Amino acid sequence: QVQLVESGGGLVQPGENLRLSCAVSGSIASINKMGWYRQAPGKQRELVATITSGGTTTYADSVKGRFTISRDNAKNTVYLQMNSLKPDDTAVYYCNVLVVPYGLYWGQGTQVTVSS
Repeated sequence: QVQLVESGGGLVQPGENLRLSCAVSGSIASINKMGWYRQAPGKQRELVATITSGGTTTYADSVKGRFTISRDNAKNTVYLQMNSLKPDDTAVYYCNVLVVPYGLYWGQGTQVTVSS
């Protein structure tokens, strides 16, 4: 079985930082793509960032320059460093991984709230 555990969400003020983590456990051969999505109230889920097994990254324009996605392959963990947070970043953040050879998995989500 493959298990995903997210952590790192919370309540912060504008301009502050958070780091999200998503750890993948189970008997897996490797992890291909890893990424983060978010969904705000009344909005569709949107892509935030992705990273391939080779380290290639992509970002949504709204977070480019502020967020950094990274991965630790030895720990099967993906991170999202979020700097200079804005109220518009408030959402539930979900990690997403493509696990070899099993398939696509989603985390349960972690709440990020940015408010004064």
